[in-house]
Amino acid sequence: MTNDALIAALSHLVSEGRNPDTMDIDLLSSEQIVQRLNQQDKQVPIAVEKELPQIAKAVDAITSAFKRQGRLIYMGAGTSGRLGVLDASECPPTFGVSDQMVIGLIAGGAEAILKAKEGAEDSLTLGVDDLKNINFTHQDVVVGIAASGRTPYVIGALEYANDIGATTVALSCNPSSPIAEIAQIAISPVVGPEALTGSTRLKSGTAQKLILNMLTTASMIRLGKSYQNLMVDVKATNKKLVARAARIVTQATDCDVSIATQTLEQTKYDVKLAILMILTGLSLEEAKQQLNNQDGFLRKAVEGSKHL
Repeated sequence: MTNDALIAALSHLVSEGRNPDTMDIDLLSSEQIVQRLNQQDKQVPIAVEKELPQIAKAVDAITSAFKRQGRLIYMGAGTSGRLGVLDASECPPTFGVSDQMVIGLIAGGAEAILKAKEGAEDSLTLGVDDLKNINFTHQDVVVGIAASGRTPYVIGALEYANDIGATTVALSCNPSSPIAEIAQIAISPVVGPEALTGSTRLKSGTAQKLILNMLTTASMIRLGKSYQNLMVDVKATNKKLVARAARIVTQATDCDVSIATQTLEQTKYDVKLAILMILTGLSLEEAKQQLNNQDGFLRKAVEGSKHL
């Protein structure tokens, strides 16, 4: 695309427009600036709320993929790519899953996470190469993230994913964007022009962060990674997480810390098993079998044990 054509394309994007509410922002005091930014940020959850039906469709697709041993792949450039990498990296410690279950790919590779390599986004084939390098298959789901909705890196990846029969999701902040037209599921929160024109790490980035959190959190809950609203698949890999595991057990069972710690030691800090044993009186082996019978859903395992 020529420079003139790119300028013309950007001029039609909501996220690239000038915000009439911040035209004087360079004249304001620090407190006034942050007040104005806060006013703009308040618009984000409202825009996200309008997309909840599409977000739910994506959650259903992701959950189905996980159940068939598929993966969730995030793809983006710049801020969008970094947000995908961030959400993916937080899944293993939060939900106790493999770091291969949710993968974040960013245009330009790992170096682009810390140092901008914005030019990497201009290739239609680079995203395809990145998918092939992780052995992407039709069993997987790819979420293309681009505030503008027109990033070539993401467009190429989504088209390739469609070609091989995978599930495709687009997350952009412009209605009727190119990636929304390509993907099977389009999530398009319209947050309006940024406080600083074109700085889509602001409202657009916040909307993307909220939605990515929803996609993984809701999908993991659907897989049985929670009991009530407790993270029961957390892995106790450091002192803070050991303490959190004990606290989760006490919250779920109303037992004291000593019993929680003693039971966790028996289960090698498997929080689900510890809770199940305390609530039901099952032995370690019995609890393992009951949890396995219920596909890892702790609430079902607890309820099912009442009929044993």
